[in-house]
Amino acid sequence: MTYNTPWSKDELVAYILLFAANSNFIESNSEKNAIIAKVDMNTFQRIHDEFDGDNDYQSIQKIIQGLKDHNYTKEDLEELLSELKVMFLSDGEYDILEHNMMLWLRKIIS
Repeated sequence: MTYNTPWSKDELVAYILLFAANSNFIESNSEKNAIIAKVDMNTFQRIHDEFDGDNDYQSIQKIIQGLKDHNYTKEDLEELLSELKVMFLSDGEYDILEHNMMLWLRKIIS
C-alpha cells in the first residue's frame, strides 16, 4: 500500500517531530512548543489530528514516503535530525525511549 502524503515540507517536519515526541508516550508542552516554533498553529493542529488517526505502521510509511517526495538531501536530513534532538531536549529530559527513537529515526531517515 502506498501512502499519499501531499504535505508541504513544513507539514512533514511537523509530522516527524510529533511522531518522535510521542516515542515515550508523553507529549510534553515544551515538545509541543518546539514543534509549533517550526510551523504555525493551524498546521500543527491539522497534522496533529492526522497523526492521532494513524497507527505506528501508517506513520512510518507516511514519513518514508514524505522524505522520498521531498527529495531530502544529506544536509536536509542532518538538519532534520538536529531539529529532532532539539525537540527531544526541550523538556529537559532525554529518556531511553527518546534515545531509542532517535537511533531508529536516524536509521530510517539516512
